[in-house]
Amino acid sequence: MYAITIPEPGGPEALVWSEVPDPVAGEGEVLVEVVASAVNRADILQRQGFYNPPPGASPYPGLECSGRIAEIGPGVSGWAVGDEVCALLAGGGYAEKVAVPAGQLLPVPKGLDVKQAAALPEVVCTVWSNVFMIAHLRPGETLLVHGGSSGIGTMAIQLAKAVGAKVAVTAGTPQKLERCAELGADILVNYREQDFVEEVRKATDGAGADVILDNMGAKYLDRNVNALAVNGRLAIIGMQGGVKGELNIATLLNKRAAISATSLRARPPAEKTAIVAAVREHVWPLLDAGHVRPVVDREFPMREAAAAHRVVEESGHIGKVLLVTE
Repeated sequence: MYAITIPEPGGPEALVWSEVPDPVAGEGEVLVEVVASAVNRADILQRQGFYNPPPGASPYPGLECSGRIAEIGPGVSGWAVGDEVCALLAGGGYAEKVAVPAGQLLPVPKGLDVKQAAALPEVVCTVWSNVFMIAHLRPGETLLVHGGSSGIGTMAIQLAKAVGAKVAVTAGTPQKLERCAELGADILVNYREQDFVEEVRKATDGAGADVILDNMGAKYLDRNVNALAVNGRLAIIGMQGGVKGELNIATLLNKRAAISATSLRARPPAEKTAIVAAVREHVWPLLDAGHVRPVVDREFPMREAAAAHRVVEESGHIGKVLLVTE
């Protein structure tokens, strides 16, 4: 088969479409013929040499894919050859085939084609596990999403609105904020021109955000805590703004607030299986009914992954950028 390889870390040109050995479905796995994958920030970090795959994972980038089951490995039930699926991966999505633990498979939702489904697994599992399973966002509460026009952000807006929450977002252009509003965002903050702490306070009568989903890390740490409501929960999922920040513990104590930080890729298979099962139970009915939809900005042939990486690094997209094999 062919896959995107990284012979040497570097810029987008480091991504090379190469012939490699076919993967084999092991115990509890299925082999998926990949129709599409999607670009995530973690793929960019891996390309740059900063985020190696966990032990035993495929060396190729790609944390999600969609396609059709080509082979069923030993010990797998409930799936059949030919089933159209999407999957959460520890790596290997930028390829024509990938072996996937059966517990990380999801059926393609009704109303979506198999290609569109590639935009779902990573964002849905990230949002559901952090915003709902860890931070316990409830109806009537306010969620602040940084990077509201990203793949994560566009999904977080929709899921929060689906459960009856109010949503604030930050983004860097009027066009991105307009798209967030179309998806249901109630409070729109241009982070280049406005202070999200003040804007969220004004919009919530001084209360603040009950949950914050943060992709920035250190740069926003202190301001995020200031933006939290009493009993608020800050969920950190990224480090685009650095890894070391200062925190006023007194503010955190006074607000009786909590901070969590998670990554999805390195979680043990049992934890990923539990998250995928929760997503299938709670999110898939919303997708099947058309209440929630992936937002796809554009697609590239998989062999042109370098061009897709450039788009994502320049942050000129809204939603997901796909890589397709057909």
